[in-house]
Amino acid sequence: MKHVDKPGRNVRILTYNVHRWLGTDRQISPGRIAEVIASCEADVVALQEVRAGRIHKGHPDQAELVAKELGMDLHFQPTIRILGEQYGIAILTRHPSDIVKSGRLPTLSSGPGFEKRSALWVCVEIEGCGLNVINAHLSLRSRERRAQAAALLGEEWAGHPDCSDPAVLLGDFNAPPYSRSYRLFASRLRDAQLANPAGDPQPTFHTRAPVLRLDHVFVTKSVDIVAAAPVRNELTKVASDHFPLLAELRVRPGASMSADDRIPASAGSAA
Repeated sequence: MKHVDKPGRNVRILTYNVHRWLGTDRQISPGRIAEVIASCEADVVALQEVRAGRIHKGHPDQAELVAKELGMDLHFQPTIRILGEQYGIAILTRHPSDIVKSGRLPTLSSGPGFEKRSALWVCVEIEGCGLNVINAHLSLRSRERRAQAAALLGEEWAGHPDCSDPAVLLGDFNAPPYSRSYRLFASRLRDAQLANPAGDPQPTFHTRAPVLRLDHVFVTKSVDIVAAAPVRNELTKVASDHFPLLAELRVRPGASMSADDRIPASAGSAA
């Protein structure tokens, strides 16, 4: 990636829907996903569709195996529990980090067949700078997705007083740029791919025929975009049905956000 000489700290951040470690070749391979992540040399990794548990008796937990291979700490938030296994979202980092909040996002269905969507907020300390990172995987249904986008921008998540600048909101939002939920995010935060000085935004889904930009990295004011693009190579084409989206960010020193600059709860209107 091209580097821009600006004061501050460079942070490489990755969002990746790993499709339960299941590749387009129908092979389940946590190790292959770990190889993809390692090649990106990211400081912070946000994962969606994470499968946790043991494929076979006596085998290690899949999510813990990936974290161990990468030498990273694992923060996991389950969305589904089935027969001793869990599925959900995760944040990995080798830097000091703490979970600030994890929990459910709004749902418009109480049916057992629907995945209950969640978000995970972790504060990561990088060279003495605290970076708030919120990872989420949103609904496939547009009305429910708008409610979830509104909640993420509201006072319990990105609009919370503790979620100060610099902050990153990222994940698989199932929201192409023409959607109302995407426009809600873009009205308050900057889309890293859209602000990328190195090229135009590129689709992240499907790896066999990429036509949709569903995975996003949104940032607050003090975060400069050095580069942001899907990672496309022979390995990422087969490892999952989504391409990983890698953003190199420059966090300006002494960044702070006034009360007026924080995302207000009113930004959470889902209308």
